[in-house]
Amino acid sequence: MAANVYYDKDIDESVLRGKKIAILGYGSQGHSQAQNLRDSGFQVIIGVRPGKSWDKAARDGFDVKSVREAAEEADVVMMLLPDERQTQVYYQDVESGLKPGNAIGFSHGFNIHFSQIVPPDFVDVFLVAPKGPGHFCRREYLNGGGVPAFVGVQQDATGQAEALVFAYAKGLGAARAGVLKTTFKEETETDLFGEQAVLMGGLTHLIQAGFETLVEAGYQPENAYFETCHEMKMLTDLIYENGLTGMRYSCSDTAKFGDFTVGPYIIDKDTKARMKKVLEDIQAGKFARNWLLENKVGRPMFNALMEKESNSELERVGRKLRKLMPFVKEGKQDSEDITENVAQ
Repeated sequence: MAANVYYDKDIDESVLRGKKIAILGYGSQGHSQAQNLRDSGFQVIIGVRPGKSWDKAARDGFDVKSVREAAEEADVVMMLLPDERQTQVYYQDVESGLKPGNAIGFSHGFNIHFSQIVPPDFVDVFLVAPKGPGHFCRREYLNGGGVPAFVGVQQDATGQAEALVFAYAKGLGAARAGVLKTTFKEETETDLFGEQAVLMGGLTHLIQAGFETLVEAGYQPENAYFETCHEMKMLTDLIYENGLTGMRYSCSDTAKFGDFTVGPYIIDKDTKARMKKVLEDIQAGKFARNWLLENKVGRPMFNALMEKESNSELERVGRKLRKLMPFVKEGKQDSEDITENVAQ
């Protein structure tokens, strides 16, 4: 059965009118959600620690407070800190300020689904997950559009949690594009799987393997970069706009024949079997345990892998080539924007 899609005309946002919304964190999603909600006429305050994000939120015209002060003042608290920091911040600065009838929201279900955060039974617990990075959500809102979002309710203490979550999504501009219902469990597990097996883990390592195969065979690294990495954007844009069939329509028959015959050799039944194992590990909480442990011991593996991947030959060649392409530079976010999603 097809999922119901809800649009602006289907949603009454009055349940959120008059409530004070605290956005905790002013990174990629934080700045986007705060500004979109404010532009939609809602009252928004920002809760962050002193530093770059505090200064940026203040420059953007927001009333900025400590996390504890913002949580105590708000009727609706939106947790937009990184997953790995949310638990400590919640129990240290948020939980004590929650009052009966308040609501606490998330844009990723990780900490609720894996019971790292367990809110009291007198508050609503909701999920609004825009299906795009914060900068893209903000840009689409300003252009009069929106980015679709999934919404869900984990706990309905007031009897109005579902109305509230739809109103919040409408305030983000998501209902201009379409809002669909989900659950914390479904959003968390499908999001982790998509990131690990396809969108990031799968894609980046497929690109890396293709680049290394060509270079090891004696081809120029610059040529290998264009053929395995640079052109990826053009194809993904076509997929985004018209699906796989639409993308193939824009490619040569030679390319399509290679797609149909060689693709299943690279991505075969064994790949799918490993994907199923990845999903099973996510469902069983194995990935969550590993990630939480990695953060507890200071991220030694994460930091080492980040250093290794950032300095691969593929990345070095790419940085050199992008400097020669003004049209790529024009669309590039500055370093502050790129790292903003981890700033608090």
